[in-house]
Amino acid sequence: MGDPRRIRKKYITPGHPWQKERLIEELHYMGKYGLRNKHELWRHRTMLKKFRTVARTLLGLTEEERAKLEKELMGKLYRLGILPENATLDDILGLTVEDILERRLQTVVYRLGLAKSIYHARQLITHGHIAVDGQIVRVPSYLVLRGYEEKISYAPNSPLANPDHPIRRELQSMQATSNKEEVANE
Repeated sequence: MGDPRRIRKKYITPGHPWQKERLIEELHYMGKYGLRNKHELWRHRTMLKKFRTVARTLLGLTEEERAKLEKELMGKLYRLGILPENATLDDILGLTVEDILERRLQTVVYRLGLAKSIYHARQLITHGHIAVDGQIVRVPSYLVLRGYEEKISYAPNSPLANPDHPIRRELQSMQATSNKEEVANE
C-alpha cells in the first residue's frame, strides 16, 4: 500500500499553465465526462502518456525482446477495454484521453442509462448505489474492465434496486421518449 508519509501525485501538471486552447479543451472534457477537477483529467492523461512511452520504447527494441513486453502491454489495454484484441503498437500511439475517459465507471453508468446525467452518475456512485459484479464501487474514476459493462447494476441494498423507485420510472420514461425521437428522425 505504500508509506503514508510518502504520498505522491499520480499526475503530471501541464508545462505551461495558461494556454488558452488547452484550458478550453480541459473545460470541454470536464463538462462532457463530469470530472470533479482537472487533476482527474491530468491523471488519465498521465496514464495515457505512460502507455505511449512504453509503446515507443518497444518500437526501439529487437523483435525477440519486444514480443513478450508487447504482448503484456496489449493484454493490459485489451482487459481495460481501451484497445481491441488484434491491435498493434501504432494503435497505442493513436490513443486519446477520450478513450480512457470512456472506460470510467461514471461514464459507463451514464451510457447504460442508470443515471439521468453524467453528474447524477457520479453522485450515485459516490453514495454507494452502483455495484460492479455485486461489489459496491464508490470510485467514479474506476476503470471498468472488458466484460464487466453488463455486470454493472444498482447495488442490492440500494433503494434504487426497486424497479418502482421514482428515479427508475423517470429514467424509463426518458429512454422511451428518446427512442421515439430516434424513430421519428429516421
